[in-house]
Amino acid sequence: MQTTVGDFLIRRLRELGIEHMFGVPGDYNLQFLDQLQNDGSVEFVGCCNELNAAYAADGYARLRGVSALLTTYGVGDLSAICGIAGAATEHIPMVCITGAPPLHAMRRNLALHHTLAEGNYDDVMICLQQFTVAQARLTPENAVIEIDRVLTACLMEKKPVYLQLPSDVSHVVIDAPAAPLQPRAKNDEARLEAAVRHILTIWNEAQQPAILVDMDADRYGYAGALLDFATATGTPYAALGSGKAVLPETHPLSRGLYGGRNSAPATRELIENSDCLLYVSPRFIEGNSGLFTAQLPSKGAIRLFGHSVEIEGTAYYAVEPRDLLQALKAALANSPAAVPEGQAPRLAAPSPATDAPLSQARLWPRIARFVRAGDVVVAEAGTSNIGLMPQSLPEQVSYINASIWGAIGHTLPAMLGTCMAAPERRHLLFIGDGSFQLTAQELSTLLRYEQKPIIFLVNNRGYTIERFILGMRDAYNDVANWDYQALPGVFAGQDKYLTLSARTETELEQVLQQAEHTDGRLVFVELHLDPFDAPEGLKKFGPATAEFDYGPLGPQRQPQTAVTA
Repeated sequence: MQTTVGDFLIRRLRELGIEHMFGVPGDYNLQFLDQLQNDGSVEFVGCCNELNAAYAADGYARLRGVSALLTTYGVGDLSAICGIAGAATEHIPMVCITGAPPLHAMRRNLALHHTLAEGNYDDVMICLQQFTVAQARLTPENAVIEIDRVLTACLMEKKPVYLQLPSDVSHVVIDAPAAPLQPRAKNDEARLEAAVRHILTIWNEAQQPAILVDMDADRYGYAGALLDFATATGTPYAALGSGKAVLPETHPLSRGLYGGRNSAPATRELIENSDCLLYVSPRFIEGNSGLFTAQLPSKGAIRLFGHSVEIEGTAYYAVEPRDLLQALKAALANSPAAVPEGQAPRLAAPSPATDAPLSQARLWPRIARFVRAGDVVVAEAGTSNIGLMPQSLPEQVSYINASIWGAIGHTLPAMLGTCMAAPERRHLLFIGDGSFQLTAQELSTLLRYEQKPIIFLVNNRGYTIERFILGMRDAYNDVANWDYQALPGVFAGQDKYLTLSARTETELEQVLQQAEHTDGRLVFVELHLDPFDAPEGLKKFGPATAEFDYGPLGPQRQPQTAVTA
């Protein structure tokens, strides 16, 4: 069939399930935006800047499996690069498209705006190569091959890819295949069967089988198969912090979070002493490993990757974990090695409301009871994530945070993406005031598109996580105390939002009741907390991080002279 380069790209994106594209217009991408608008199958969501657009695409992909980002060349690409790098870190499939200068100008090395005016058109591509798994500069000759190659890499490797679409190429007519793009990895059946047999020899002798979950079970789409396997065999499971809520936290087989020395003793014993540990390949950083104290056994270790499995050091390639788990479940249908189910964790009973000031210790258990099954919970790096991490959340909750990349400000625009991806679900954002100020503009986009999340702004007047690392009372950890209650009114009429505020536990109860009945409006809740209060996990994390970062003679060991603003 004949079509244009731009229209072919749009069709391929829609075949992947993408219905929204996030970005910022620029002169080099306007011709593609025109095609996008005329096609109508993918809606463009204009964001306030390219970084926010990348974060929004990140949030969208976490619920839809893949997303699209549109920038303009140079200034747009490099503005978005932090969000693209974060998506690479967190294994987020994101199709990054840039409207590039006309191909004739690039081939002649003309000096143009949005470049260094040196005629070099490789520098931006080189920058993006560091954080994407496939790249291409599209031409009429290579468009079909390169679009399919790059999109397939995005889906298979669960990371961003990068396409440069020159402004004079998108409307060129080409011959394109009519068949849809349906990338799917296939098993090597002989290796799949061999892997099953190998695991069965370990399983049949095991006394303490266990499962350890991380984010890739969600990214590669085998979390459901993992839960089915655990349930069918009675195998208890734990999760890394970076895999929080991938499997249900209130399930009778859940044993909480594993993080080396930061684990509960029973959880640590279950994982580290397992003689048949089935685990999703982790990427240990200091935050999810208890400062690298995690010790996974090598004997009986079954390590699941994206498209392969490693069993006690033997690699089986071309084996899909989802299919492997299903085959194991069938083989172990009557297995005597099944472990009895334990008691499901119970959410604490509600505390009586008091006029006491809000505290971190009492806030987060109460918030956990506010979360409903099926909610999307977006937790900002720092206080919010650390406060929510030990709380058991209901079933079918999608828990979203940048657990490894940790860029503050990620979550507000990311929630724009989650709202677009799943408008039928309730979306809850928990974000600190310092993080909010980095990407606050996207509150206007949420209101512009009439999204209706509940935003909890933790106002503790500064960077609490940094205070507990170094500079508890120093000015560099302070932020301006905005009039947050007035901010939504800058962006929209009063019929579009509801602002609430709480300083005490009594007021929090009233706020939560009001937030449950919002008449279809965005709800913005400001929670006032002491600047020098923190969740217990943060009180331990801060000093440990200071020791790791600065060493035994670092500034954290010196008498601190506070300098306040």
